[in-house]
Amino acid sequence: MTENATIIRVAAAVVLDQQGRVAVVRKQNTDVFMQPGGKLEREEPADICLARELEEELQIRVDPAQLEPLGQFTASAANEPGATVEASLFLVSGRFEARPAAEIAELRWITAVPDDDIVLAPLTRDNVLPIFAGLSGIDLA
Repeated sequence: MTENATIIRVAAAVVLDQQGRVAVVRKQNTDVFMQPGGKLEREEPADICLARELEEELQIRVDPAQLEPLGQFTASAANEPGATVEASLFLVSGRFEARPAAEIAELRWITAVPDDDIVLAPLTRDNVLPIFAGLSGIDLA
């Protein structure tokens, strides 16, 4: 990474439904699906950011204390060329009726081996799907 590289700090969710699928979203005017979540505001804790973003983007209300941390991950930014995403990733499971809102154009529920017609962000493709497969007991090899 170069000295002047843009780093985007985000909180992102691995949202699981009752059928064992994970949510991915596509923002308006983009083609790439990614994890729900968003950029941290100044001095904002990642769990608070994610709870706020889930309510704004998918109309899901979660208690930040109930979010299960999965770790910190780095990937190329999907919609900002040359930028890197540093993501605090959290597991979110439960019963909710997620509905796209705010800047979200589309919500899809995918399996650990998604259809070929979906373009996934590097964070989702390289980090989230392997985690999700492990949670689901699926061998991707």
